[in-house]
Amino acid sequence: MSFFPGNDPVPGDGFACDAIEQLIIPRSADLGDFSVRRALPSVKRRLVGPFIFFDRMGPAILKPGAAMDVRPHPHIGLSTVTYLFDGEIKHRDSLGTELVIKPGDINLMTAGRGIVHSERTPENLRGGPLSISGLQTWLALPDGHEEIDPAFSHTEKAELPLFEAGGASGRVVIGALSGITSPVRFYSDTLYVDLTLQPGASFPFDAEHEERALYILSGELEVAGDRFAGDQLLVFRPGDAITLSAGAQGCHVMLFGGAALASKRHIWWNFVSSSKERIEQAKQEWRSGRFDIVPGDEEEFIPLPEGP
Repeated sequence: MSFFPGNDPVPGDGFACDAIEQLIIPRSADLGDFSVRRALPSVKRRLVGPFIFFDRMGPAILKPGAAMDVRPHPHIGLSTVTYLFDGEIKHRDSLGTELVIKPGDINLMTAGRGIVHSERTPENLRGGPLSISGLQTWLALPDGHEEIDPAFSHTEKAELPLFEAGGASGRVVIGALSGITSPVRFYSDTLYVDLTLQPGASFPFDAEHEERALYILSGELEVAGDRFAGDQLLVFRPGDAITLSAGAQGCHVMLFGGAALASKRHIWWNFVSSSKERIEQAKQEWRSGRFDIVPGDEEEFIPLPEGP
């Protein structure tokens, strides 16, 4: 998914405690039936580890007759990660993949040299009110992997390891945390963890990963005596051990990060690359119809945006 008519967040989001390098307030856009909040990329921060794109979808209830219909569109140089809390999305891609992702599952689609996909409400759910809530993130592929063959993997909720201790519980979605490792792997060190804190509970966020951040999905979070509300992105300073504490109503967050990329990445529309020339090539390939089609979803597509 890559539709987003809003602008990047403007400078001026306030800093907080010394442990926090940046505080980012996402820009929200109303897409008619639900809203999307984009935290990355922003004016202040382009990446955290390999994460170059971070969208919060919903939560929302779509009115009867409404549906999600993201037409076929291309990607290069990245892996998309779709993770839902509520609702279902049917994924199709140019590899011939066709499946429905449900809450707690994870779709990892690696574009590499090029892939096309669509995301739509499943046919059996259309016609009634629909709920949608989740995250879509992009992971920039590291040096030496940008032009690999496209691939897709789906991991069900039951396969992702759980942890629980002292009022903290969660699921390791990608990578490893405190000795708990997900079966979902990426091409560089990557962390993606779904964490819930009960009221007053605390959780150590150690500095085992080079770059770390979290997104507050709901509730109130306390870090080093400062409190933060929902829909804020906190980027932590490298090397500092952090303790996360929940407020009186508890807190739900996504922890993420990993190793910094060795070279700069450019992002334009759905394309990510270390080379501007490669992005221009991808533009021309989509414009001239040289990307593969999506079997079962061949009739529509999102045209290349206007502009540089």
